[in-house]
Amino acid sequence: MNSGTDNPTALDLPPVSPLPPETEKYFKICEEKLGLVPNVLRAYSFSIEKLNAFTSLYNDLMLGDSGLSKLDRELIAVAVSSANRCYYCVVAHGAAVRELSGDSEFGDAVAINYRAASLDARQRAMLDFAVKLTERSHDIEECDRRGLREAGFSDRDIWDIASVAAFFNMTNRVATATDMRPNPEYHDRAR
Repeated sequence: MNSGTDNPTALDLPPVSPLPPETEKYFKICEEKLGLVPNVLRAYSFSIEKLNAFTSLYNDLMLGDSGLSKLDRELIAVAVSSANRCYYCVVAHGAAVRELSGDSEFGDAVAINYRAASLDARQRAMLDFAVKLTERSHDIEECDRRGLREAGFSDRDIWDIASVAAFFNMTNRVATATDMRPNPEYHDRAR
């Protein structure tokens, strides 16, 4: 377990110093919008190229144009992260679900077991698919895609569901492997 030092992971990978002006600007925007620089960004700051690649893909998947709402994408992040038992992502994205839904009980249910949450049929189909893709990707068949279409998702939406789930499967593994710690502020958000 990370010793609680200022290092966001258990690895000794100090940030580039000084940070490039573009990175400093990005971190300031995070401070203004979120009230913090997420530890995942601090963790990646040992390599500006890796940080830029991570933020580019994250911003495209989580904030870019999509038929999925921001809440939909955060629900996928939490359900996948819960299935993977990723402490960092369950805490960080669980806070986002609580904020976006305005319902801390709902957010906690999704973080612990999305099947216990009060989901509508569309959300349930989306999370069933994302978690199946996480736990048994080799079992995905046409009937799974058909189920998403019947729930109202377009083929583009299915691409986005799969992409968000796949992204969090990757980041969950990096966060777990490095003992990445969530910012303490996430624990109290939207409670």
